[in-house]
Amino acid sequence: MMETYSQASQDIFVRYIIGDKKGYFLEIGSNDPIVFNNTYVLDKLGWKGIMIEYDSKYFEKYKIHRTSQFVIKNALTVNYKDILEPYPKNMDYLQIDLEVINKSTLDVLIILDKTIFDDYKFATVTFEHDFYRGNYYDTRKISREIFKKRGYLLVFPDIKNDNLIFEDWYVHPDLVNMNKVNKIITDKSLNYLEVRNVMI
Repeated sequence: MMETYSQASQDIFVRYIIGDKKGYFLEIGSNDPIVFNNTYVLDKLGWKGIMIEYDSKYFEKYKIHRTSQFVIKNALTVNYKDILEPYPKNMDYLQIDLEVINKSTLDVLIILDKTIFDDYKFATVTFEHDFYRGNYYDTRKISREIFKKRGYLLVFPDIKNDNLIFEDWYVHPDLVNMNKVNKIITDKSLNYLEVRNVMI
């Protein structure tokens, strides 16, 4: 059984797709640096990346427990071109987990689309649209259009946690082993435990 600290096995999805490679990540809305964190295990395995978190209460915990770069700042005001400049153009994981209710989830994706998606690709993406909370700003539909336009493939649509639909998980076919992807891809909404079982 793979070690996981994610709330819904996102880190297992990333490791299943990427394998044993020590990769690179951009985690937007990283929250607690350990608890329900999607990159804590990756950090422990030697990955490098950037975590963006608004809440300064986690500052000391990041300093103590994480080796990757962290930025305590509003994700809407970050210069993504600047912070990604030292990183490879082909990265391994993108997380966007913000607040759908205040439109920050969609707005950050639009910022990435306008500023870095021409140059940077991500092998895996987990995008929290929180559809169970309501169809705020048409976030799910618009995000899917953006990812499709950019060449991403929706592997697990409408992941559920306690039967609440909250996330889409993607890969970029240019950067992954599609034989692995073809074994797990579905158009059905699954509970994350069902998804974990498919991968393990």
